Amino acid sequence: MVDTTPHRELITAVRTALEQRADPARATGLRRYLKSALPLWGLTMPQIRAEMRHLLLDPNLAMRSRDEWEATILALWDEASHREEWYAALALARHRAHRQWVDSSAMPLWERLIRSGAWWDVVDDIATHLVRDTVLAAREVEGRRMREWAIADSLWVRRAAILCQVGARERVDQRLLADVIEPNIEDPDFFSRKAIGWALRDHARWDPAWVRRFVDQHPGLSGLSRREALKHLGAGT
Repeated sequence: MVDTTPHRELITAVRTALEQRADPARATGLRRYLKSALPLWGLTMPQIRAEMRHLLLDPNLAMRSRDEWEATILALWDEASHREEWYAALALARHRAHRQWVDSSAMPLWERLIRSGAWWDVVDDIATHLVRDTVLAAREVEGRRMREWAIADSLWVRRAAILCQVGARERVDQRLLADVIEPNIEDPDFFSRKAIGWALRDHARWDPAWVRRFVDQHPGLSGLSRREALKHLGAGT
């Protein structure tokens, strides 16, 4: 039988470390900015990642299996009392010691976190790191998955599909980029339109001609998406 018990010692250590570094003044403003139902301790992502790196140097707190890693991520997420525990879960997921587990088998977990997190701060981190790295490593399989995500019932799953190649640089699959954007062009939601513009703007750094053509060939793009896409290309809307 597979052991799916989370690493409770690590979870306790994470919560203790985060609480000890709390910045109440920053937490108040940050909670308002993020419109977060969960309270915050007021830590930055670099602080959290540094703390996770420090904690995972302790062999007693290291992950002993893939199942334990996934269970610990999920426990940190589902049992979170403060938003920083979500960030800690993502830092655990992205830690270099666990790179071999960031693959297609973990994609259902990332989708679950995207659906339950349902806000840009966590969704974008998942999409542009954990999902992106998997898409680049398994292009055919994950390309199909991203095309399915692009028409999902969740705005945030669709946004993750649109953003799944941000940061991929010259490795972007342009056909996939078009395929995840096109079903969402008429979506009136700000977060969808912003994601389209961001994805195109990012790719414009590597292939500005392709982005210009795409924008020209898709007159239905919102003004926001268009402006973002052409932001650094010296072109108007």
